Amino acid sequence: MDRTTVVFSLAALVASILLLASSLGFAGGLAVSIATFSIVWVVSLAIRNASIVDIFWGPGFIVIGFYYAFAGPGSESGFVVLALVTIWALRLALHIGFRNAGGGEDFRYRKWRDDAGRHFWWISFLKVFLLQAVVLWIVSSPLLLAQLENAKGFGFVGWLGLALWVFGFAFEAIADHQLQAFKRNPANRGQVMQTGLWAMSRHPNYFGEVVLWWGIGLLALPAGGWLSFVGPLMITFLLLKVSGVSLLEKALVDRRPGYADYIASTPAFLPVPRRLRKSP
Repeated sequence: MDRTTVVFSLAALVASILLLASSLGFAGGLAVSIATFSIVWVVSLAIRNASIVDIFWGPGFIVIGFYYAFAGPGSESGFVVLALVTIWALRLALHIGFRNAGGGEDFRYRKWRDDAGRHFWWISFLKVFLLQAVVLWIVSSPLLLAQLENAKGFGFVGWLGLALWVFGFAFEAIADHQLQAFKRNPANRGQVMQTGLWAMSRHPNYFGEVVLWWGIGLLALPAGGWLSFVGPLMITFLLLKVSGVSLLEKALVDRRPGYADYIASTPAFLPVPRRLRKSP
């Protein structure tokens, strides 16, 4: 077990304890998340494709968000957060669904399936579906905290959170669209995308997603206090150190000629226009 895995596991454990201790509503959210991902796991066994968990990642937030909306006292901020997360989740699910259509199981899950052999059915539950259920539950914590807000109106912090969400959502959606358009061009086969937002960051879609979740955290801040940042911190760490930038780049260096040069010339996460960067 490498250091990143240990740190992530400890962070998830601490976050889980803090959330469970702060409100009884989080215990129900954890149960809902595990139950829904268990259903998706059963479907994945039937079709022999664990990749469907990636498509369900977004809709999973809708399920737990509506549970919190009905279980909590409800608030203006809470329903705004639920609407924003629903918009984000549906767009992401459609994007991943169209991207993966006809492509078979993702290479990561194929490798785990090959390594595990006949034991993959239960290993996939623990390593893929249960893990994502817990992570989703932690990341989605602002959805319940926002429902606890009783004050009317957003105030400055709320409007700032909404502005961050809009910026992050647009950044992620534009980055995804630019990459898909690049991949659809046969002339770009095997090439590295280095134009548009991808000229400023190697992972502008991840940057946009992190920003929008910090916007959600700010929207929940008046009611949830510092706990509102547990979810944004978790998704930031996840995308930077676990399943996002770190994992993806290990594969891309081997699969994409020229990616090493792209790493040397372009920031991994925070977008910086080329004209503002120092020449190597």
